[in-house]
Amino acid sequence: MMHPVDTLKTRIQSQAIITGTKGQKSILQMLQTVLASDGIKGFYRGIVPGVTGSLATGATYFGVIESTKQLIEDVNPNLGGHWSHFFAGAIGDTLGSFVYVPCEVIKQRMQVQGTRSSWCSTVLKENISQRSGAQMYGYYTGMLQAGHSIWKQNGLKGLYAGYWSTLARDVPFAGLMVTFYEAFKDLSEYGKQRLPSGSIIHISNTFEGLLLGGLAGGKFELYVKFISGHLSTFFPLTKK
Repeated sequence: MMHPVDTLKTRIQSQAIITGTKGQKSILQMLQTVLASDGIKGFYRGIVPGVTGSLATGATYFGVIESTKQLIEDVNPNLGGHWSHFFAGAIGDTLGSFVYVPCEVIKQRMQVQGTRSSWCSTVLKENISQRSGAQMYGYYTGMLQAGHSIWKQNGLKGLYAGYWSTLARDVPFAGLMVTFYEAFKDLSEYGKQRLPSGSIIHISNTFEGLLLGGLAGGKFELYVKFISGHLSTFFPLTKK
C-alpha cells in the first residue's frame, strides 16, 4: 500500500544526483513526473526487494523481541520495564538489518531507475555522465539480477552502502517505538480499569493496536527524518 509513497520519497531525495539541478520538486510535482514518464508501474519499481526486506525485518524484530526482553530482565533485573523494551527492539532491528539493508539498496536503485524506457533515455544518461565521467550501470530486470550486478561491480560494500547510517537511524527508533508502544498499552489498561462498571464503551483489540502502534511510530518520526537528512543512505550511482 505504501510503496508508491516510498518511491516518491526516494525520487525526491535522489533527484539532485540524477538531474544535477539545485531546485527540488514538491511531492505533487514528483508524482506527476513519475506518472508521466513511467506510468502506474513506475510507482511499484523495487517492490519485491522492499517486501523481502520488510519480511526479514519483521520476522527478526517480532520473533526475538519477547525472548530478548525476558532474557534481559532475567540477567539484569535493573534493566526491566521500559529499558528491556528498548534494548529488545534495538536488538531485533539490528538482526533484521543484515537482510534489510541490501534489500533497501536494491530497492532504492530500482525505484530511481523507473521503467526501462525512462532509465535508458539519452537525457538521463547525459545528466549523470557529465558530472561523473563514468559509465552508468545497466537497467535492473529483477531483484536477483540487481543484487548480482551490484556485487559484481562494488562487492559486499556496495550491497551494504549506508549500513551504519541506517543503523544510526533505525535502531534507536525501533527501541523507542517498542518502549512507547508498551507504555501506551499500560496507559490504555489503566484507563480501562478506571472506567465505571457496566460502561458501554468498548474498543476492539485491533483498533487499539492500530492506534497505539501509530502513536508509538509517529512519536519519533521527526527524529527519523532528521537522521535521514543528515546521515543519508545514498548509494553509489556510478562505476568507480
